[in-house]
Amino acid sequence: MSSAAETIIHGECIEALRAMPDKSVDLVFADPPYNLQLGGDLLRPDNSKVDAVDDHWDQFESFAAYDKFSREWLSECQRVLKDDGALWVIGSYHNIFRVGTILQDLGFWILNDVVWRKANPMPNFKGTRFTNAHETLIWASKGRGARRYTFNYDAMKMANDEVQMRSDWTLPLCTGEERIKNGSGDKAHPTQKPEALLHRVILSSTRPGDVILDPFFGVGTTGAAAKRLGRRFIGIEREAEYVELARQRIAKVIPVPLADLDVMGSKRSEPRVPFGQIVEAGLLTPGDMLYDPKGQRAAKVRADGSLVVGDLTGSIHKIGAMVQSQPACNGWTYWHFKTDKGLAPIDVLRAKVRAEMAA
Repeated sequence: MSSAAETIIHGECIEALRAMPDKSVDLVFADPPYNLQLGGDLLRPDNSKVDAVDDHWDQFESFAAYDKFSREWLSECQRVLKDDGALWVIGSYHNIFRVGTILQDLGFWILNDVVWRKANPMPNFKGTRFTNAHETLIWASKGRGARRYTFNYDAMKMANDEVQMRSDWTLPLCTGEERIKNGSGDKAHPTQKPEALLHRVILSSTRPGDVILDPFFGVGTTGAAAKRLGRRFIGIEREAEYVELARQRIAKVIPVPLADLDVMGSKRSEPRVPFGQIVEAGLLTPGDMLYDPKGQRAAKVRADGSLVVGDLTGSIHKIGAMVQSQPACNGWTYWHFKTDKGLAPIDVLRAKVRAEMAA
């Protein structure tokens, strides 16, 4: 599969990465081999065998070999990332700490470690350890001094019922109809991730049209979520069986209409509008009065955009904090002006100025 929006490369990860141009992708999502170091079959209490990850692609002869492999693919990902790009990598306790160390050694700047708490984890059948109920994702920018990465903070807050989203995510494992099956009707890939997890990653840290690279594409979860959300993707996968299953899966995905991809915008990304500009635009005039949300406190607007309350003068934020005896205040939401329908926050005036700037 290869188009401007969808590219699946059948080949070795590092070799394929080396053929990609510098600064060509906006986001990397990587689910590398975990190097689980299994010491024999894993059995249930009834002695039936657990279908664990024992595939050849997850086996390395030593930690040194795994570290060398990790350093090589991470270095290439860093090269192909745009300066304002970012990387997500997911792993278990077997590998995520080694990967994290290499990330920092290469100069990536870790933004968060996110705990994916599995709502339905596999039990610890031997009863020798705690049930392993989570995996860890590391989210990192290309470097500490890199250009500003994408973070759709307000969209994540809205998705979490208008509460700031935390770094612990409770999501179920990939099961049921979402689980991709092979020709024998068995699960095709032992570590297929739920599309809900990729939906959150992609929605939080990309924009429509961005290019997402997955160097360990598997059966195409990243590609399916990217296509659905109007993002482009490049997937690299060495196993021919997975490549074919991914192609079949993604061909069935119906993208969300472009008009429905808008999310809550962040005021951080909008142009700065000082309160003085509201006065300059004539939306308020010197001598106008502003009020607290209940109309109990009043302040007078001055020509330079400062406020006066008795002997106190200062910015909308400073005066708002002082009249409340608080250390800080968002003056845009605290101060209101009178309209024929009652009091309205001065933030609506700022929004009007921003709309005119964008026109």
